[in-house]
Amino acid sequence: MSLPTQGFAFRVDAVDGNARSGLLETPRASIETPAFMPVGTQASVKGLTPDEVTSTGARIILANTYHLWLRPGAESVAAHGGVVGFMSWPHALLTDSGGYQVFSLAKHRIIDDDGITFRSHLDGTLHRLTPEEAMRVQALLGSDIAMVLDECPPGAASRAEVELAMARTTAWAERCLATEPARGQARFGIVQGGTELDLRLSHLETIAALDFDGIALGGFSVGEPSAQMYHLLDQITPRMPKDRPRYLMGVGTPTDLLRALSSGVDLFDCVLPTRNARNGQALTWGGRVNLKQARHRDDESALDSRCDCSACTGYSRAYLRHLFKADEMLGPRLLSLHNLHFYGALMRKAREMIRLGELRPWVEATLMQMHELDEVGLSDE
Repeated sequence: MSLPTQGFAFRVDAVDGNARSGLLETPRASIETPAFMPVGTQASVKGLTPDEVTSTGARIILANTYHLWLRPGAESVAAHGGVVGFMSWPHALLTDSGGYQVFSLAKHRIIDDDGITFRSHLDGTLHRLTPEEAMRVQALLGSDIAMVLDECPPGAASRAEVELAMARTTAWAERCLATEPARGQARFGIVQGGTELDLRLSHLETIAALDFDGIALGGFSVGEPSAQMYHLLDQITPRMPKDRPRYLMGVGTPTDLLRALSSGVDLFDCVLPTRNARNGQALTWGGRVNLKQARHRDDESALDSRCDCSACTGYSRAYLRHLFKADEMLGPRLLSLHNLHFYGALMRKAREMIRLGELRPWVEATLMQMHELDEVGLSDE
């Protein structure tokens, strides 16, 4: 079905239970879904070139509005062709609104119904973020998909606080839609509601009724137990509009991705694969591997025999461990490349299993294999 924004289309090609495999078309890329979006916070997927990111199968990445607004500035980025021109990324781009970073990073923030006043975490300068400003900045950044400004309540928020955040998010969503759209830029709405199912479903109905190109679920993975998140996703995701892409923001682990796509989620992003890589942790078909552990000191085997990335085909676990122990920058680079290759392969295999109608047994077998060999929690030495 064609989306309201010119140059965009989304279709579902196969369904297996609640899971879907489809295609999202943007002016810059064709993205097979479900898909994982690597995070390029400051117009850079940390440690990797755009060609290396492309090699993982990624055709869309996420950039951070808050960071690029403060440095080098939205106007400066726009002068270099937007984020995609600035960083020489040849595919699609999604930008967040900057709201989450204001809540988590900014100093001395004050929120009211009109917007948020805060001091930069960089230099303490005063800034004002409103729905209109969030859309203006994202227009200058030139993303294919812009997220509305929302209020994400903390995980421990009371029901009254969650309801206030929902009301603000709705009002701000309407103001975002009322701004003049950037040419060729789609806009996604965000559903809040904490861990209260009735609030989530109520807010979903409200946001889905607005003229958004896609619908996102925000406010997950903020401290609630994983099992609770999975249960909520199973109840919420199938009720999301079937003709628009569904995006789960800021989640997650390989288990999170497999559970969430089984419920019908189409798009994901998370810093976890690259952040964990910088700390020496590889995500593999056999579970998580901590390369700093002594067990890998003399291990000549590949990091993951099922992976064809350069870290797995060119180097041993012993050598990769040495890079981290010697504090060589090549170590985090190779592991970042591997982890994103793994996430890309995970999504490709999931799409294949959905098309074959065999997703559920494959997910269960994959999770069992990963968890049986998982090394997390073992000591480094």
